[in-house]
Amino acid sequence: MPDGIRTSVIRLTGDLLRSFVEAYRLMRRQGPSQVQFWLIAACIGTFAGFAALSFRKGIETLQAFLYGTEDVARLHSFAETLPWYWILLLPIAGGFITGWILHLFTPDGRVRSVADVIEGAAMHEGRVEYRAGVASLFASLITLSSGGSTGREGPVVHIAGMVSSRVSDWIRADGITGRDLLGCAVAAAVSASFNAPIAGALFALEVVLRHFAVHAFAPIVIASVAGTIINRLEYGGVTEFLLPEANVLEFYVELPAFILLGLLCGLVATVLMRSVFYAEDVGNLIQDRTGMPRWLRPTLAGAMLGVIAIAFPHIIGVGYETMSATLTGQILLWQAIVFTVVKVVAVAITMAGRMGGGMFSPSLMVGALTGLAFGLIATSVFPEVSGAHTLYALAGMGAVAAAVLGAPISTTMIVFEMTGDWQTGLAVMVAVSLSTALASRLVDRSFFLSQLERRGTSVAAGPQSYLLSMFNAAAVMRAPEDPGAADMQRCREMVEDGISLTPDTTFREAMPLFDKAGVPFIPVAIPQEGEAEPIILGALFYVDALKTYNRALAATAAEEHS
Repeated sequence: MPDGIRTSVIRLTGDLLRSFVEAYRLMRRQGPSQVQFWLIAACIGTFAGFAALSFRKGIETLQAFLYGTEDVARLHSFAETLPWYWILLLPIAGGFITGWILHLFTPDGRVRSVADVIEGAAMHEGRVEYRAGVASLFASLITLSSGGSTGREGPVVHIAGMVSSRVSDWIRADGITGRDLLGCAVAAAVSASFNAPIAGALFALEVVLRHFAVHAFAPIVIASVAGTIINRLEYGGVTEFLLPEANVLEFYVELPAFILLGLLCGLVATVLMRSVFYAEDVGNLIQDRTGMPRWLRPTLAGAMLGVIAIAFPHIIGVGYETMSATLTGQILLWQAIVFTVVKVVAVAITMAGRMGGGMFSPSLMVGALTGLAFGLIATSVFPEVSGAHTLYALAGMGAVAAAVLGAPISTTMIVFEMTGDWQTGLAVMVAVSLSTALASRLVDRSFFLSQLERRGTSVAAGPQSYLLSMFNAAAVMRAPEDPGAADMQRCREMVEDGISLTPDTTFREAMPLFDKAGVPFIPVAIPQEGEAEPIILGALFYVDALKTYNRALAATAAEEHS
């Protein structure tokens, strides 16, 4: 190469590198522009899509190895031919390994899932835990491969959250940008996992971000499309479930049956959710009273699952074979009823045993079985005005899942996209709307929001509630040297009277104390051991707390309506 050309190439390369470095520094300092943000959304969508696809392929590969089958789509049928002791030992071994992973790499031995991503979006500027998230990934992978009775969407959503959190930290994203990136990653992961681009985008908006702001819509759709492309490069454009014949709805005459089905599915969804919570409470009680090490809890849950799986192998894993058989009418009435009860028990054991996995796939399976059982009865009682009984399975699948997720819009779409049946939308929408309305009154809106509520995080009530937990006294108090500080003598008197806050006291705890005491400020002090006087750090003024809270409310409203 001539010297002149070589010099020009070197100079051009140097200019490009300097431009890239300068653009990167500008993005970290001022945040990404709209075009940059869309490019980042596409990159996050692609990466999250590959992560979701890798997780799915990992489950299939490990399942095929552990159960010795080449066709994991027919795992349940194949498991019936295996020795009983192998069916029993696999979930025990999986639970043992899962228990140790969570014991060593999480502070509480708990798997991270969709609820933690919702909490990250609401209260942690779109960030989720990384170390515990990686541990949860492997725990869920082992659980779903070795006989656990949950779904893969929970781990997939948290994997997406870890991807977006890394990018948000890298570009120093603020809360709005961090939440939007989180929505992009979640949309792509759901789309890549289920080949459902519309539902993936709606799931991110409806469940994770919990608003439909216009500014977030375009990048989330871009990421969702990127995730779908990743799925279709591997699996093609086929749907998850193939329905052999078109479902026929006898239109208005048959709609009352779907109203009843929706109410029934709302009750079934409530039983499913409360069964998990009850089993978790029982597990916590046993663990506390016996002093059982937390790594042993998933092992015992695996043993119980193994015993159930010997007689009912359909509980193993995600359960798509059973769902396919249900949607095509290959399940008898008594099987549908028994399988529903057994699946609910198995899901409760898996979740309460802290083995890993999500709730979406189990709710689809329970819903499909419930709908089929209802449809078999309804079409036999009124055959002259009834369509296909498999239509009830399709509607039930969406109705229970929507009630569990608290996401009627995205769940309706994901049912359509997973089955390719768009002709029966009226029946599915009726069942979904009624089941969601009923279940949301019997629990805190959804399974995930109920989980957070049980941990003391009130996201279900909206930002006016959970924002109070995001600020503490130390962050807003006036120190003694600040202008307008509280009188220290008065502060000491109030501390002696038992009216004080600690530095980490949240506004949720402080505001009722202001109302009760009727004072303009409350001292913030650190208690000391023995008879030593508390160290007074300053005072939290009621007006300062209100201003901080109102600014946070205004910022949240601006984001949700932008």
